[in-house]
Amino acid sequence: MTIRLAVRELRPPQLQFGGAVATSDPKVGLDLAGPFDLRFGAARQTQVKVGIVGPRQLVEQTRRWLERCRAPVPVLGTPSMLQKPFPGFAKTFHMSLVDSDGWSVHLDSERRNPLEEALDDDDLFRSFQKVVDLYSDAHARLAKRDTNRPDVVIVCIPDDVLKKVRSVERDLTAEEKKKAKAIAKSRESRQMDMFDMLQEVEQTEEDFLKRDLRHALKARAMANKLPIQIVTERLLVDGPYNEDPATRAWNFTVGLYYKAGNVPWRLPTDGPETCFVGISFHHFRTTQRHIVQSTLAQAFSSEGEGFAIRGQGVPADADQRRNLHLSEDQAFNLCNNVLVEYEKRTGGAPLRMVVHKTTFFDQAEQKGFSEALRDIPIVEMVTLVPSAFRLIRFGAYPPKVGTLCSVNDARNYLFTSGYMPELGTYPGPHVPQPFEIRRLGDGDHISAAQDVLNLTRMNWNTADIRGKWPVTLSFARRVGGILDEYGEEGEPVTSFRYFV
Repeated sequence: MTIRLAVRELRPPQLQFGGAVATSDPKVGLDLAGPFDLRFGAARQTQVKVGIVGPRQLVEQTRRWLERCRAPVPVLGTPSMLQKPFPGFAKTFHMSLVDSDGWSVHLDSERRNPLEEALDDDDLFRSFQKVVDLYSDAHARLAKRDTNRPDVVIVCIPDDVLKKVRSVERDLTAEEKKKAKAIAKSRESRQMDMFDMLQEVEQTEEDFLKRDLRHALKARAMANKLPIQIVTERLLVDGPYNEDPATRAWNFTVGLYYKAGNVPWRLPTDGPETCFVGISFHHFRTTQRHIVQSTLAQAFSSEGEGFAIRGQGVPADADQRRNLHLSEDQAFNLCNNVLVEYEKRTGGAPLRMVVHKTTFFDQAEQKGFSEALRDIPIVEMVTLVPSAFRLIRFGAYPPKVGTLCSVNDARNYLFTSGYMPELGTYPGPHVPQPFEIRRLGDGDHISAAQDVLNLTRMNWNTADIRGKWPVTLSFARRVGGILDEYGEEGEPVTSFRYFV
């Protein structure tokens, strides 16, 4: 049998910024042209107001770090394409970075340290909950203000807290323990190699067995309706095992800027107005401690609006393993809810809808999605499957990011990791693993692959360009964990700023 290979290199994502600059590297674009929302002109805010919650000493350390980020931060040694100097917050974002004593809440005093008291509890689960309550109560004091309210709150977590209660075992019922074993069995049975990328975005048995401190704090912040940025001592202190200060400043400030309600960059909007949606599954505990597979939809508009919606539950059947699917009604309702939320945020329906999943679209899902999207002119359903396919090229480096290989005009493999011209190197330890792109509906495999590649650069929680997953799916595991912590009471806030 003859095997025909066709290899092409897709164009690098060209991100838009404040000025007439289009580049695939956020650091270059922000430095040369400022953030995208400079285009909003006079309607744009002029400050990012930052609150801080934590132990007194760590709060002061954080304020010194903020002061450091206001000024240029050089790289250690010779600048390179991978390590670029940070120009300073005002130069980069054309806004001032503001904090004050009035927006700082200390968790300790000279006479008492409730955080230490919480850690002294021998019951780890109870200690975990006390820590969450302490931070949440302090955060709520800032969130409940009618005036003089910060835009985002930095939550400072000391190393001793992380060491003891970063995650704790859940108090599981017999049914829950059975489900945890089923998750582990599902992962063991998967026919993938040691570089399996699915573990980066899918729930693992560890997620199910344990509660995560970061997820719990972000869920409380969502309830208080004020985004947070979690900071640890590793960010604040220079050391031999930390990233260099300039890189830390870049990543920290981009996340802070986005969570404060701003748009650092976006994709070009040359084509039809598009809504990109990622569909994933996670385990969710009801108040009766029944376990279901709940669906998640992470959606992003061409304009840069991002939101997450929890769908209906799918029965958690151990025999399903990774073969989870929505019923026709569930697929219809989930997509319909996405359209309703999209219209609230943008004022109208998209002209194009692209749906991403890591499992195949069965007949019921196809029918439900198609019915919900019958008024949308262009509908594409795309499955991303991490593949054992490999491609070797001449030279010292693996294939470039954006390499698309078609086999017999039937199977299509996209490399979202590999040699990066923007960095002049391949920044990875292993042979890159591509996605197999399988699509249904309108469009073609080239445009589907280009969308996936473009969306790998839309993580506004960092300035790093080395993401492998499109943003539609890259935060699925975290979003699921936060929504599980949030629980059933009340509708969670949908803005993506609460999840990153």
